Amino acid sequence: MWAYQATSGYQTGTDLAGFKVEATDGSIGKVDKYSDTVGSAYLVVDTGMWIFGKHVLLPAGTITSIDLAERKIFVARTKDDIKNSPEFDKDKHVEDPAYHEQVGTYYGTPRV
Repeated sequence: MWAYQATSGYQTGTDLAGFKVEATDGSIGKVDKYSDTVGSAYLVVDTGMWIFGKHVLLPAGTITSIDLAERKIFVARTKDDIKNSPEFDKDKHVEDPAYHEQVGTYYGTPRV
């Protein structure tokens, strides 16, 4: 769950900040920050006005494809899946294994 899928098109070193993020049923926001750390890769998405300024943590395993030319990331989740995800915790998302376990359990295995 915490690694980019080989088929996603992610290339190590690609700066994903500012990329638009698309759920299966529409846009959810833009990448605020991201990680490509092995075993702990993720996106932090700023949802803007869609969920009233909420940020969400998406494990890299939810990404189905990345369009570098269009600067878009596609994830295999609906807007409701993402909206109902565990509350983003800016202090825990980097180094708290329990928080990653909670988020990883919520998203489960990738849905395609």
